[in-house]
Amino acid sequence: QVQLVESGGGLVQAGGSLRLSCAASGLTFSHHAMGWFRRAPGEEREYVAAINWSGGSTYYADSVKGRFTISRDNAKNTLYLQMNSLKPEDTAVYYCAAHQADDSWGYWGQGTHVTVSS
Repeated sequence: QVQLVESGGGLVQAGGSLRLSCAASGLTFSHHAMGWFRRAPGEEREYVAAINWSGGSTYYADSVKGRFTISRDNAKNTLYLQMNSLKPEDTAVYYCAAHQADDSWGYWGQGTHVTVSS
């Protein structure tokens, strides 16, 4: 079955950096656009960034543009999110997701916690 496993979360001070990874299995990774989402405590899940199947096109929420970079390595079936200049408001559980042909985000990981202290 499809598995998306996030890693790389943790506690970091404001201004610091973290790199999240999402290891994919059970699907043809290079056939899927991929995305990162997050859910802050008490908030709705929100879109963070997305990348097309080849990595040639990337998209970002305004709140992270210029600070976060999404990338992928299709040979390793892995998605990444480099997060720089982190702010306390970036504190959330971060999820990776695979985009489906029906235009839905059909597969989700279990999430990794990111806490940014001020």
